[in-house]
Amino acid sequence: MKVKKILPLIGIGIFLYILFRLDFRRILSELKNIRIEFLIVALIFLSLSVLSQTFKWFIIARTQKIKVRFPEALKANLIGEFYGFITPSKVGSLTRMAYIKKCEGYNHGKGASNYVLEKILDVCSLIFLAVIFSFVFQKVLPQTFVYYSVVLFFILFSLLIFFRDKERTKKIFRGIYHKFIPKKIKQKVKNGFNSFYEDMPQKRFFLIFFIINLINWIILYLFSFFIGLSLSINVPFFYFLAILPIATLVGLIPITISGLGTREATLISLFGLFGISATKVFSMSILSLIGGTIPAIIGIFLIFRSRSK
Repeated sequence: MKVKKILPLIGIGIFLYILFRLDFRRILSELKNIRIEFLIVALIFLSLSVLSQTFKWFIIARTQKIKVRFPEALKANLIGEFYGFITPSKVGSLTRMAYIKKCEGYNHGKGASNYVLEKILDVCSLIFLAVIFSFVFQKVLPQTFVYYSVVLFFILFSLLIFFRDKERTKKIFRGIYHKFIPKKIKQKVKNGFNSFYEDMPQKRFFLIFFIINLINWIILYLFSFFIGLSLSINVPFFYFLAILPIATLVGLIPITISGLGTREATLISLFGLFGISATKVFSMSILSLIGGTIPAIIGIFLIFRSRSK
């Protein structure tokens, strides 16, 4: 069995290990005693999160002169949510590249630049939140966590700025293009490269995209915060902003499906520092996971609907 097929099973194994180590009856008891009013507010923020994610992509796409309408962008995002939910590191959002080519008639290169731009800024904003609030755990987290996070942030952002320049990138890859790209696909590669840099946003827009990403993460974490309140996890939102970005970063490690297992282990460890029981944290994770399937369920419905036409 190939390694890439085994890796996603690691997270599932961790999730099942935590589940069996905890008292399943206590988990059911926690879920039975949820406060509905907070759960309703959480679902409102989940809806706002989907709209915010769509708006984020929509703004970047329109800046690149990709003529996508917001309802179509929402549809593509929901379909991407389904594929992202069942794949490691949420790479399902790559489906939007295919959407851009199929529905808007653009080359894959432009869809690729749209994906890369959004993904790098998304991860950079997540690292920013994790580093800013990591001082809460300065006595617990290894100092190397902050160090490597800051280094990763600057590497990603520097690469984004550096490779944004078409002529500079062309000089770097010119030798590879001439020596290693087969002649029969040279023109296709060239067209894709030119399409990648077509209507690339100006640097001044990157700050706007970055801020939109930050807002998007905060809205998503408000969803988790109210899920926590529904289970009587009375920890200030400030601490959620310290814990959840770290857990999200750990969940991005491609050894699981949608962060399953690795995220729960991180959450239990960090919330435990505030006296929150592992049972409550695991119950919160299960509810968040169930809530997170709602956009994915809508996405698969849209997939079947489009195939039936």
